[in-house]
Amino acid sequence: MKKDLETSAEFRGALLSEAVSCMVSGDLETGKVVLREYVNGTVGFLKLGEALGRSPKSLMRMLSPDGNPVARNLFDMVAYLQKAEGTVLTIHSTVAEAA
Repeated sequence: MKKDLETSAEFRGALLSEAVSCMVSGDLETGKVVLREYVNGTVGFLKLGEALGRSPKSLMRMLSPDGNPVARNLFDMVAYLQKAEGTVLTIHSTVAEAA
């Protein structure tokens, strides 16, 4: 996966989108795992921490299985990662089918 993150802008965009999609659909655990993989394979926690004015270890803990990040921290991360990637994520709504 790291090689794909290093070489494919399309793959990076899809992974970041997947992380956010998981989170907004209620699967925070998967979203954190995917976002952590994205950060590790792209900017890294040191650079992310510097950009956000937070400890890299604190950011790593937020995205760990036991981490419980507040929405503000997640949105700050995603906003920075979009900017670093030069991409903008968009949200589209659809009507869910009745079960």
